[in-house]
Amino acid sequence: MSGVPAEPDATSSGPASGPASAPASDAGRVAGGAQVAVAITVMNLAMYGFTMSAARLLGPTAYGGFFAVVNLMLIVGVLQLGLQATAARRISAEPAHAEEVAREVLRVSLRAGVLLSGVLLLAAPAVTRLLDLQSLATALLAAVAAVPLTVSGAQAGILQGERRWRELAVLYLLMGVPRLAVGLALVLWRPTELMAFLGVGVGFVAPCLYGLHALRRVRPRGARRDRRSRSLVAETARSSQALLAFFALTNADMLVARVVLDPGDSGRYAAGLLVTRAVLFLPQFVVVVAFPSMSAEGGGGRALVRSVLAVTGLGVLCTAATAALPGLALVFAGGAAYAGIRDVLWLFALLGTATGVVQVLVYSALARPGARSVHLVWAALVAMVLLATTVGSVAGMLAVVLLVDTTLLACLGVAASVGAWRGRGHATPVAPDRRSGLG
Repeated sequence: MSGVPAEPDATSSGPASGPASAPASDAGRVAGGAQVAVAITVMNLAMYGFTMSAARLLGPTAYGGFFAVVNLMLIVGVLQLGLQATAARRISAEPAHAEEVAREVLRVSLRAGVLLSGVLLLAAPAVTRLLDLQSLATALLAAVAAVPLTVSGAQAGILQGERRWRELAVLYLLMGVPRLAVGLALVLWRPTELMAFLGVGVGFVAPCLYGLHALRRVRPRGARRDRRSRSLVAETARSSQALLAFFALTNADMLVARVVLDPGDSGRYAAGLLVTRAVLFLPQFVVVVAFPSMSAEGGGGRALVRSVLAVTGLGVLCTAATAALPGLALVFAGGAAYAGIRDVLWLFALLGTATGVVQVLVYSALARPGARSVHLVWAALVAMVLLATTVGSVAGMLAVVLLVDTTLLACLGVAASVGAWRGRGHATPVAPDRRSGLG
């Protein structure tokens, strides 16, 4: 299979050989996409299964603390996603320097993980009080877990940039399956928030250990601080803040809903968002597989169009299915207790479709050196919060978020089209030390 080595470690990514320098054929992309799609689906199902099991086994008090720490790690994980995007883009754009880039990315990720862990360790007492945790040990465990979480992001980005889909799929599987298996056993043994989060921590450590094995040819030797290292740190910071903007946009509506809607409507809106999240996460593999092609010289426009069409197509199918079978969709949105949103569930699916396309366009911006369209995401976040504070119903909240997301989609689409046109007219090779990413 083109682009994927026969054995995980029988390659080296130098100028003349290795996965990073082998262009992926259509068959290779399809096969790689299938592997990653299955792995991400299993990962999400395993995570969902563990979260739902923990909710039942822990009880409201312990589950509240556990869920709060998990959401803290989602925020911490923005750095992981930024490292993954930076590593994948750099390796795809600089295949002749793939091994050097990989080594530098691992070095930076280890430093960043240790620094982030140190900050969380110092903040552990405050986190314990703020999140009303049952013990300081949970906050300390979260601080330690920041290291493997951050490093695994860099490892995933290297495998993604080298188009080693089989190994990347295994990495994704290890993010979810051990969490379900080990975490459920721990919670059954001792149903506390600490044991539940220890299960999550296993889901951080397992992929990191596998990544060390899959990338054992690459070792972050020494402690150089050269121009490449500084530009990589800067690009990671820009990528992380771009993904933070997207993360904030896709989660802020629920926080606003808790403030402006009555408790019943807020709960119904949250249930509807389960459909939105399902439609958003279903085509996640499209972005993972397409991002290296978006970053490669001359291939970004075609990969972007294919990705937008794929995500839109899957989203339209989900929206149509939700409209045709609202009763079945309601089962996945909380059941009969949330029957008040039955007739608008297809709109929540449509919101998931629009958000999925926005995600593709955000990653397209990350793939283009110097793209500044991330500012549009921050502007959309501000607009959504301001408009959402004026509504008083589920339908009104849904209308506002749909309006903001579709407007943002159109603006990002125009920005991507202009960027692709300029790229064709002013294409320049990416130098190893060039500052790149979002401005």
